[in-house]
Amino acid sequence: MTLLDGKKVSNEIKDEITLEVAKMKERGEKVPHLAAVLVGNDGASLTYVGSKVRSCKKIGFESTLIHLSSETTEEELLNKVHELNANADIDGYIVQLPLPKHIDEEKVLMAVDPDKDVDGFHPANFGKMALDMETFISATPFGIMELLKRYKVDTQGKHAVVIGRSHIVGRPISILMSQKGEAANCTVTLAHSRTQNIKELTLQADIIVSALGVPHFLKGDMVKEGAVIIDVGITRVSDETKEKGYYITGDVDFEEVSPKASFITPVPGGVGPMTIAMLLKNTLLARERHRNN
Repeated sequence: MTLLDGKKVSNEIKDEITLEVAKMKERGEKVPHLAAVLVGNDGASLTYVGSKVRSCKKIGFESTLIHLSSETTEEELLNKVHELNANADIDGYIVQLPLPKHIDEEKVLMAVDPDKDVDGFHPANFGKMALDMETFISATPFGIMELLKRYKVDTQGKHAVVIGRSHIVGRPISILMSQKGEAANCTVTLAHSRTQNIKELTLQADIIVSALGVPHFLKGDMVKEGAVIIDVGITRVSDETKEKGYYITGDVDFEEVSPKASFITPVPGGVGPMTIAMLLKNTLLARERHRNN
């Protein structure tokens, strides 16, 4: 069994980006600038955005955090989005989700300039991804594909079962893995919470990508010998025996599944670190596109 070490690979990617940024500085070019919009004080969002800002500083990007109160109106947020669209100094930006309930997330994401949408959530970018055109790929699926490539996992002609149909992970990774190219060319089955014969499907799978968000959903008796396991789930589970009062786990019962797997991602330290690394990669791509245009 080989551990797909997302922390190690994400650090390699950050080192590669750092070198690119150093070359930009040597040439007297503008370095990439990533902005993040955070509305409210959701704990997980604060942690995630803080990690993005620290990563930017470490690799030499400029970064801007726009922290708005939870009382911010939809109109005020849309105005801020339009400001960022018009600001030539900002190469890419994200609007951290979830947003407060009184704000229409779809309306806000639709307002983001697709050329600055480094999260890859805008329909224009999702559509280009589906058509295998150059675009910003949503960071988590992008990270999964990069992990598979760097570990040279054989995906050609394999049966991949993706569990979870979200627009952020499940649906895009099912499309990417079915396309031609490296870490792809799979026959893909997209399963979800209503799939009735899910164990039957996972037992056939050469590759399983689980993005359901249900702790320990995938058990050892659901996986065949030699399967490749990508665990996208990350859930905080209460546990009074732990110092913090909780532990972090994924969709996969690691103890049961890992002895049967050929490759497996840990949680934490697997897909999670790759998500931030690929967001930075998208921002670098945005800067290069803006320079070339």
